[in-house]
Amino acid sequence: MKRTHTALLAALSALAPTALFAADSPDPIVIPINNWSSQIVMSNVMGQIFQSMGNSVEYVTVDAQAVYESIRLGDVTLQMEVWEGTHKLSLEAALEKGGIVDAGDHEAVTREDWWYPMWTKEACPGLPDWEALNACAAVFATPETGEKGRYLDGPADWNKHANERVEALGMDFVVINAGSAAALWAEIGAAEAEKRPIVLFNWTPNFAEAVWPGEFVAFPEAEPGCDTDPAVGPNPDALYDCGNPADGYLKKAAWEGMEEKWPAAYGVLTKASFTNAQIAEMARLVDVEELEPEEAATEWLESNRDIWEGWVE
Repeated sequence: MKRTHTALLAALSALAPTALFAADSPDPIVIPINNWSSQIVMSNVMGQIFQSMGNSVEYVTVDAQAVYESIRLGDVTLQMEVWEGTHKLSLEAALEKGGIVDAGDHEAVTREDWWYPMWTKEACPGLPDWEALNACAAVFATPETGEKGRYLDGPADWNKHANERVEALGMDFVVINAGSAAALWAEIGAAEAEKRPIVLFNWTPNFAEAVWPGEFVAFPEAEPGCDTDPAVGPNPDALYDCGNPADGYLKKAAWEGMEEKWPAAYGVLTKASFTNAQIAEMARLVDVEELEPEEAATEWLESNRDIWEGWVE
């Protein structure tokens, strides 16, 4: 039987090191919730750590791109997962305006791009080369896309610029947006049952790489400026004609007033760092074990006290 949220907090309080954190404000630390599992669980992990320190926490659902403006304005306090491939431009725009700070990198290295499960390679043996993929576009055609291939992208608010890449590279693909991360996993599962070729958006770290072996499509190598300067990349007249970084950062960001208002919590935030394996495990607890995010967070904390307790002390 799943434990209640009250019981979860009681269990977590027993884990907290004995220390005083009176310097932090009694106002709630506002933590955003986005629409992918690791971000939701990690946000609950940090929220429960803050609560164990005596802080009040409030969770709010915020658009994955708009959250940086919300942090800059102080409406939201922090963001636990800033992905280079998805959020770089939004973060940089907010940093330029001021009011938001880079709170440090996680140990994890990220990659997020077009991806396919290994059985797809049988129908398009030139993979992972993107030009080979484009030559095989008809293999991925559906009634929805006609003669062109179907590429299933993430939710629209993840802003992956897939349409721009298709146009910039002259690809015979139609971009379809999934409604959620769960919809992407369901699509892979359905394709697996028929060994149907499929190409869709995926990322690492997440649990899926352990369930469905696959590969990322090899687009032209990422170069600084490919998303801002048309002269960078193979098409001199277009942006987004490169792949995403194969070793992207995963950052944390915070409202610039957090350090003064919640100094103890800010100190923990800057120390906090998760690995690829730890983040994948957070996602697995929700996407495979089907725990509620707050339950998954408490279970992770109970199993990994040696990791996070040092941040608090």
